[in-house]
Amino acid sequence: MTEEKLGLAVIGTGMAATPHARALRDLADRIDVRGVYSRTKEKREAFAAEYGFPAAGSIDALADNPTVDAVLLITPPNQRIELVRRFAEAGKHILMEKPVERTTGAAEEIVRICEANGVRLGIVLQHRYREASQKLKSLIDVGALGPIGLARADVPWWREQSYYDEPGRGTYERDGGGVLISQAIHTLDLMLSLTGPVSEVQAVAATTRFHKMESEDFVAGGVLFAAGFPGAVVATTASYPGDAESITLGCEKASVHLQSGVLTVSWRDGRTETFGETGGTGGGADPMAFPHGWHRDLIAAFAEAVREEREPVPSGRDALDVHRLIDALIASSRERRAIEISNPTS
Repeated sequence: MTEEKLGLAVIGTGMAATPHARALRDLADRIDVRGVYSRTKEKREAFAAEYGFPAAGSIDALADNPTVDAVLLITPPNQRIELVRRFAEAGKHILMEKPVERTTGAAEEIVRICEANGVRLGIVLQHRYREASQKLKSLIDVGALGPIGLARADVPWWREQSYYDEPGRGTYERDGGGVLISQAIHTLDLMLSLTGPVSEVQAVAATTRFHKMESEDFVAGGVLFAAGFPGAVVATTASYPGDAESITLGCEKASVHLQSGVLTVSWRDGRTETFGETGGTGGGADPMAFPHGWHRDLIAAFAEAVREEREPVPSGRDALDVHRLIDALIASSRERRAIEISNPTS
């Protein structure tokens, strides 16, 4: 890698690629897109032309290109493992869209592949990079709020049936599930970055009458965190017209509420403080109704981590906690019992 710029390849040009492309244009002074690839020639050439990137003729052409330092994978989850293996064995660092894979086991395999080949693995869980999220993380890290006593995550989103009519949407084969792994994963990951991992769950997952789909569009669960305090998770894409997701923490010195990019801190002495600014996250009928600034900041941080030879945030190993939580919530509903999450911090 040159000292000035990271050479990046982009794989995948679907709907999720739009905020990435906009972010990469903003980062042209530090990241050079060496090639864009998708399986359909017309799509990759149109995408490349729209954003001013070169189109690539094949995966091998990018993997074997010595000017490519890293790859951004924006493919569906079921197309990940072999791509990761090919690029990792070629020594390319990897930044990939969430989820890591469709199951915890497959996600762990991707982490192992990258670690075995000595390449960095970053995951696009960009809600960690919102201003209010980082302010709350800072308050927790310095002990300003005191110990956490309870936590709650709510994702009251809406998706039209037309969203799930798209081939593969909400299927176990392509996506690995429904609302948890495709939508709520962002909020759950952010919650875990603040609270630490979960050790036990008991949940109900269902498909409501509002959608025809293979997997769940509603999940509610009680959780016990490894640190010993309780919490709750509710996530759905069946809550018309859709509202902003939120995280609420009850702490010894204050209660905090994070919603729509705004952090409200209600101190026990009666003071109230707010931080951040309102911004959508795609919770309504339009799944792309959000700005690309968080993607930009995450991609920039990944490039800096590669340059400084350290782990990106969040790393692939960081993301295993949210995968374990998602799998446990679904397993609890299927088996109608509490599920313990073993080895939650590894």
